[in-house]
Amino acid sequence: MASLTPSGAQPHHPHTLSTLDFQGASSAAAANAMRTELNRLISQVKDENERKLFQNEMGNFFILFNRWLAERSKGTKINWDKVNSPPEDQVVPYDSIPKVESSPHLNKLAVLKLNGGLGTTMGCVGPKSAIEVRDGMTFLDLSVRQIEYLNKAKNVNVPFILMNSFNTDDETKRIVQKYATHNIEILTFNQSRYPRVNKDSLLPTPRHPNGDIADWYPPGHGDLFESLSNSGLLDQLIADGKEYVFVSNVDNLGATVDEGILNHMVESGAEFLMEVTDKTRADIKGGTLIDYEGQIRLLEIAQVPSEHVEDFKSIKKFKIFNTNNLWVNLKAIKRVVEDRELSLEVIVNNKTTDSGEKVIQLETAVGAGIKHFHNGHGVNVPRSRFLPVKSTSDLFLVTSDLYSLTHGELSVNPKRMFNTVPLVKLGDHFKKVNGFLSRFKNPPHILELDHLTVTGDVTFGSDVVLKGTVIIVANAGSHIDIPSGSILENKVVSGNLHILDH
Repeated sequence: MASLTPSGAQPHHPHTLSTLDFQGASSAAAANAMRTELNRLISQVKDENERKLFQNEMGNFFILFNRWLAERSKGTKINWDKVNSPPEDQVVPYDSIPKVESSPHLNKLAVLKLNGGLGTTMGCVGPKSAIEVRDGMTFLDLSVRQIEYLNKAKNVNVPFILMNSFNTDDETKRIVQKYATHNIEILTFNQSRYPRVNKDSLLPTPRHPNGDIADWYPPGHGDLFESLSNSGLLDQLIADGKEYVFVSNVDNLGATVDEGILNHMVESGAEFLMEVTDKTRADIKGGTLIDYEGQIRLLEIAQVPSEHVEDFKSIKKFKIFNTNNLWVNLKAIKRVVEDRELSLEVIVNNKTTDSGEKVIQLETAVGAGIKHFHNGHGVNVPRSRFLPVKSTSDLFLVTSDLYSLTHGELSVNPKRMFNTVPLVKLGDHFKKVNGFLSRFKNPPHILELDHLTVTGDVTFGSDVVLKGTVIIVANAGSHIDIPSGSILENKVVSGNLHILDH
């Protein structure tokens, strides 16, 4: 019967054993107990092929779990004295990269979107990528339109890849059927499914491989490298002549194919490029590139010792952050996976289940892979390449006249006189997409807006114009209607305001 190999035995498969030397009896005991439980789960899978795949997945999880135990036993996350800003040659200014009309390397490119997330935080059911964001089109629609236009305009075949999670896979596969007649090759694969771990016992919470789905989690996008390889898709892409992959979050509407960056990657011989952009006060929690003992690394806030978190958030010390737009050499991915070089920093995500159980999820970030690739470095790109939609406040911006839409690509309206986008804070009444949509007859005009805060029960008529700083506060029990055609410039509106139809 298949199982994870005991400590000291020679593994018959590279995924079945951690070679770490545990530094304490408690860590060794936790590892042994985890191995026993994982073997029990593996033994419950009756189909031989499914069992092999599941065993491989649990083996990868076991290695991650052991790495976390080893890191925990050391008692420190990172030596802060060794954290330095990256040298200038490790972060290339975007303006120094020659602009090109067409790259000769475009046919060697694949585009991959991280599509594992659900739309629950915005009050939606199913994959976040299926949320409508502009002119009746979803995140997926916009991405497909971009790649389809690129393929047609440049006479190339850039495949479009979606890394799904077990949460999004079925629904995504159903949705993408509507693109069957489009000029685009759509490929999908699943990231891993790992067991949540009880925080007290350090044992997996699932009792059966096909039990409650809430006992499992997708382990962050750092899983991309091994999942892409395990799916067979990595070898398929390489066999098809693809050499590079452009990776980004599916909700980043600024992450479009930039042929200048692709050329720079090829000409510089870089196996890994990370697009970074200048940090603002809204980005203080974003991961950043650092120099650590002479090596370029990604530093996430979860890795920072608590006494240095405020240092990490400093815009003066850490001026850039990771957009998660990444360019990676496919053959280099194959090398680091097959040679077992990957050792991504473990991110511990603490959760509480609906039943009140305290659990931990061990995750990794794909950007942390930069340290494993030759000549990996950052490219400091304009803010326009980082346009995520994480909330309805972001949705407010991308649906407005601040942006124009061409071939699925959003660009800032040239009539906007400022380089920055407005700071928008919408209150709880606007947090869910349906509630947000019901409160606007159509998107307000915001070309001259600097700051908008709206809290309470507020609705907007059609063709409302917002300029400068606008604050609208409806107190508890009050309601404010902003009349159609209103122009609010540097205004504070509060109290109770009803506009009656007549």
